[in-house]
Amino acid sequence: MRQMIVGNWKMNGLTAPSRDLVSAIAQGLEAIPNPPPVVVCPPFTQLAAIGPLLKGTGIALGAQNCHHAPSGAHTGDISAAMLAELGVEYVILGHSERRRDHGELDETVREKAVAAMEAGLTPIVCIGESADQRAAGEYQDAVGWQIKGSLPDNFNGIVAYEPIWAIGSGVPASTQDIADMMGFIRAELTRQFGEAGKTMRILYGGSVNGREAPAILPIAEVGGALVGGASLKADAFLPIVRAAIDL
Repeated sequence: MRQMIVGNWKMNGLTAPSRDLVSAIAQGLEAIPNPPPVVVCPPFTQLAAIGPLLKGTGIALGAQNCHHAPSGAHTGDISAAMLAELGVEYVILGHSERRRDHGELDETVREKAVAAMEAGLTPIVCIGESADQRAAGEYQDAVGWQIKGSLPDNFNGIVAYEPIWAIGSGVPASTQDIADMMGFIRAELTRQFGEAGKTMRILYGGSVNGREAPAILPIAEVGGALVGGASLKADAFLPIVRAAIDL
C-alpha cells in the first residue's frame, strides 16, 4: 500500500492564498517522480474554489467535517452529500479539536462516518489519547474504546492516530511511542474487524513536518501522515510528500 499524505488546513485560507497554495503544491508534485496519493482538506468556504484547480493534478479534495444527517434544520452544518456534490472524496471526522471544542463523542463520530460512506466519501476517523490518559497508563484502553465507539461495523475508511498529548506540547512522540501505538491499533482493528482490519490504512497525525517525516513514515503500520500546520506552506508540505516516495 502506498503512503498517503493528507493536508488538514484547519481554519486557514482565504480564496487568493488558498488558490496560490494548491497551485504551488501541484507544481511541486510535477517534479516528484511517481508521487504518493495526496489529499488537501481546505475549509468549507474554499472547497468550490479549490476543487476545479485539482483536476489532472493527482491531488484529491477532502473536507474537515460533515453532519450525520443528509439535510434538515441544522444551522451552520454541511451534509456529506453536499460535500460529494463539490467533488470531495475524503472527509476528516472526530479530529481531537472537534472532540475538544465541540464536544463530539464517539457516537457522534460513528454516525458521521456512516453518513460519509453512504454519500460515497472515504472517512478519515481520528483517534488518540490525552496527556492525562497517557500519564495514567490508560492510553491503550482509551484508544481501543475510541476505535470501538467511533468506527461503524461496516467501516470502510481510514484511521488517523493523533497523540494529543504530544501535539504542541514540546514533548514529541518518539518513534518507539509511535511504533507501539501503531502496533496496538493494528491489533485492535484486526480484533474488531477481522480480515478487513489487517489492511485498513492508519495515518499518523502528530505534528508531522519535513524534518521528522523520514523517520516516522517507515515505521511499521504507518500508512501515511495527516499533516496540520506544515500543510499550509508548499515548501513545508512537499518534503513530507517526498519522504513517502520510496515507501
